Formats: sequence, C-alpha cells, structure tokens
Amino acid sequence: MKNRCLTLVEYQCLTELRHQIRQYLHAGELAARRLGLQPRQHEVLLAIKGLPAGIRPRVCEVAEQLQIQHHSAVELVNRLVSAGYLKRQRENGDRREVLLALTPKAQRTLGHLADYHYSELTEGAPELAVALRKTLRPAARAQGAAAS
Repeated sequence: MKNRCLTLVEYQCLTELRHQIRQYLHAGELAARRLGLQPRQHEVLLAIKGLPAGIRPRVCEVAEQLQIQHHSAVELVNRLVSAGYLKRQRENGDRREVLLALTPKAQRTLGHLADYHYSELTEGAPELAVALRKTLRPAARAQGAAAS
C-alpha cells in the first residue's frame, strides 16, 4: 500500500465513519451488558452461531473470528460454559477434538441481541452508509489518479 498525504476532508470522512461504527458497536455492548453478558462473550456466541457451513465450532475458530489469542478465547469459552451459555462436546471419531455448542439459554439471549442489532442497523444504516460513501469517494478518486 502506497502512502499518500490525506486531505483534511479525507481525515474528517475517516473520523465520521469510525464514529458511526463505534456508535453501533457501543450500543450493542450496552445491550449485551443489560442481558448479563460481557461484549466479548456476546461476540463469541455470535461467532459460533454465524460460522459458515462446513466450519466446525472450535476454540481456534472463535479466536480467529474475534481476532484474539487462543488462550484468550479459551478463557472466554470457559466463562460462557460456567455461565450456562455454551457446552463442550467431543466428536465420536476423534476424542481430542472439542466442539462448542450454544445452549438454549445462549440461543434465547442471542436472539434478543440479534433483534436489537437489526433494529439499531435499520436506524443507523443511512448515516453509516453516507459516512462510508464519503470515505470511499476520495479514496476511489485517489486510486484513479494514481493509476493514470
């Protein structure tokens, strides 16, 4: 990636985009706390629920999805198991492999949070979309000029 000098307007666009994203994330963090979860715990549950088909729900996938160290993911999983949100299950063929499963409690909590997040996105999407377009517009012009 080539370094270039950003204009004040480009910095302002980046700032607004990050602000919009942060507002959305902060609202979700507060919602998770109201339901008794730490924000990272909610992210673990969401990561497991939303894994693509064919990806097995293991601690290493949680770590990758959250972009955290494996030992940090293990600690989050341990706390969620203790709180009744996750179960560990061993595969029949390979007893070394431990899969993670959401409990009914986790499914209910995640459902409430997903509803909340979708309503937040519906409300905030226009501002977020505007901020994203404004941010990408100068970047696209700069790339076009550099390619010429």
